Amino acid sequence: MIFAGMKKIIITIDGWSSCGKSTLAKQLAKELGYAYVDSGAMYRAITLYFLRNHVNWQDEKQVKTALADITIGFKLNDKTHESEIYLNEENVEYVIRDLVIAEKVSEVAAIKEVRTFAVAQQQKMGELKGIVMDGRDIGTTVFPNAELKFFMTADIAVRVERRYVEMFEKNPNTSIDDVKANLEMRDYIDSNREISPLRKADDAIELDNTSLGIEEQLAMALRIARQKIG
Repeated sequence: MIFAGMKKIIITIDGWSSCGKSTLAKQLAKELGYAYVDSGAMYRAITLYFLRNHVNWQDEKQVKTALADITIGFKLNDKTHESEIYLNEENVEYVIRDLVIAEKVSEVAAIKEVRTFAVAQQQKMGELKGIVMDGRDIGTTVFPNAELKFFMTADIAVRVERRYVEMFEKNPNTSIDDVKANLEMRDYIDSNREISPLRKADDAIELDNTSLGIEEQLAMALRIARQKIG
């Protein structure tokens, strides 16, 4: 736990889909007394708005008009004590986890106007530091000068299994083949998009959690974070 008077830093966690970025980011923020921001949830919320309102994201004018009507924020759930995302004052924390959103979010996140909109909000959230943010381009684009950067990776088979278990709980009709195809598609789009592609920052610390348990991973990240904070 960080006490008053101790310096605060920005911690970024980037990496491939289903590497447990959000899990580690939430745990790390809780242990350090930092704010947690799920940047991926922001892109999912924008995707949800586009789908609900039949926005053609190939049309720049429609995208700009839609973004002007979008407000995204995070609020603490009084019962779970976890941060949840709100789209225009509606709690969409669970709606955005649907596979339909997962299938489209990488396309939407690759749009220049969408990224500019989201990055500006993310940077504002980090102005006071004391924040842990996870995503695809946090350490490279959003906070290139962050004091601590992690890049998470894991074997593709392990990632598919993790996502399948997560999705099956919400939709028993989910097939492991669909999950694998979705992950591979997202990996390709995220790493090959023209704007802010997914890549490891030169000064990021790689965390391969293929064989790491959640507690082992947290202990390792916490040790590194505390060294940085001093």
